[in-house]
Amino acid sequence: MAKYYSFTELPLWKEAVDFAAEVYMFCEEVKLKSDYRMKDQLRAAASSISNNIAEGFEYVNSKVFIRFLTYSKGSAGEAYNQFTILYKAKMIEEKDYLNYSTKAMDFTKKIGGFIQYLKVLNNNNNSLIR
Repeated sequence: MAKYYSFTELPLWKEAVDFAAEVYMFCEEVKLKSDYRMKDQLRAAASSISNNIAEGFEYVNSKVFIRFLTYSKGSAGEAYNQFTILYKAKMIEEKDYLNYSTKAMDFTKKIGGFIQYLKVLNNNNNSLIR
């Protein structure tokens, strides 16, 4: 079993950082750029996915890491919800909605799977973390 010494080694964290950066830039390209409240909320939700992965990992405790992963999963759900609202309010185009909402829901699935994996490791007295 591979051990991770830094959250920066986790493929899920890398993907989440890329998603947050993509959302950050997207917010400057559409009608949303003048809706400061929603833009800030969306950016916060998107960046919170990777933030919680990083923070939870750094506690070097599998149970705490799992708790922070559930926060990360919640942030992905929040990002999905915000993209849905923006689409229904005609603030973003359908292609953008499908792109970003799909990515957000993919995170909820991947994080959920990762949580289940970590729980199995914990039940077997193993750890993924250094």
